[in-house]
Amino acid sequence: MKTADVIVIGGGIAGISAAAELAEDMTVLVLEAESQLGYHATGRSAAIFIRNYGNETLRALNAISASFLQTPNGVSDQSLLSPRGEMLVATGKELDALYAYISGSIGLEELTPAQAVELVPILRKDAIAGAIIEWDAQDIDVDRMLAGYVRLLKLRGGAVETNAPVTGLKRISGVWAVQTDGQSFQAPIVINAGGAWAEAIARMAKATDIRLLPMRRSAALLPAPLGHEIRKWPLFASATEQWYAKPEAGKLMVSPADEDPVDPHDAWVDDMVLAEGLHRYEQAVSTPVTRVETSWAGLRTFSTDRTPVVGFDPTAEGFYWLAGQGGYGVQTAPALARLTAALICNSNPGLQPDIVQALDPGRFNP
Repeated sequence: MKTADVIVIGGGIAGISAAAELAEDMTVLVLEAESQLGYHATGRSAAIFIRNYGNETLRALNAISASFLQTPNGVSDQSLLSPRGEMLVATGKELDALYAYISGSIGLEELTPAQAVELVPILRKDAIAGAIIEWDAQDIDVDRMLAGYVRLLKLRGGAVETNAPVTGLKRISGVWAVQTDGQSFQAPIVINAGGAWAEAIARMAKATDIRLLPMRRSAALLPAPLGHEIRKWPLFASATEQWYAKPEAGKLMVSPADEDPVDPHDAWVDDMVLAEGLHRYEQAVSTPVTRVETSWAGLRTFSTDRTPVVGFDPTAEGFYWLAGQGGYGVQTAPALARLTAALICNSNPGLQPDIVQALDPGRFNP
């Protein structure tokens, strides 16, 4: 029987970053079902920090994460961010959505169609009715970020068990008994950082019934358009999220920006969904899609109000939610990790009370 102060279920960026922060003051054990950390959503992220991405609560978290990602003390000796930019382009039918996005955002610059095409020459100028750019959007080095948090966790005495899917979870005499295939663990506090499997983990613990919706997001890697140097292009996307494209290691990653509800699983691409998305992308550019070099899919798991679920369960003692991050998991991980450490260690969370309340699992408790 292995014991710890806190057991974290899930070895993605959310669970690992929270474990690393907690390990400064507590003994922490991370249980990961797969053979490697960050296998699912973390390893399939678009890897970009967009300050204006998400609702008001998420933007508050983005603001806190920004300073850490720029100066990730203890995790890396250099910034985890590099310049990219995010440009949204709108057809005439998408202008209302574009202006709605502008009204709730900061640091945006409106562009003419000609300016948009100057930045991304393959865009069709005649298809652009409006465009904006967030120059401050930046690439995130997700691999270095995850590796740095793992290193910090272990430096602080934390431990990781891979190939350890949780099969049983029960509260006995004030302690959580956690079963995996062939092993037993105990801790007073369990953190549910199970990603797409977080709802199933909560059911196992008989915690509050919170609906979490795993949704597939697909992507394809295309050759760079002939005759174009794409390294300095911004991420460019439809204003209504019909598709987006981003330079990636000399290639062009294109996503149909799909959000198809699915059961938790090791996600794969639906060929028809990808084909339809690539067709939408082709309508906005002057270069046809001639070859897909590789494709993949991941799961983005949302709560019903599309805000993360973070905090102690209102009914299951010692059960802590760190779930429902949707498509914001990597960029909000530093903020949510520090919030988790603060709430568990009873220190100042450093967030406005209304933001903490907006994240709290109790909001779903009737």
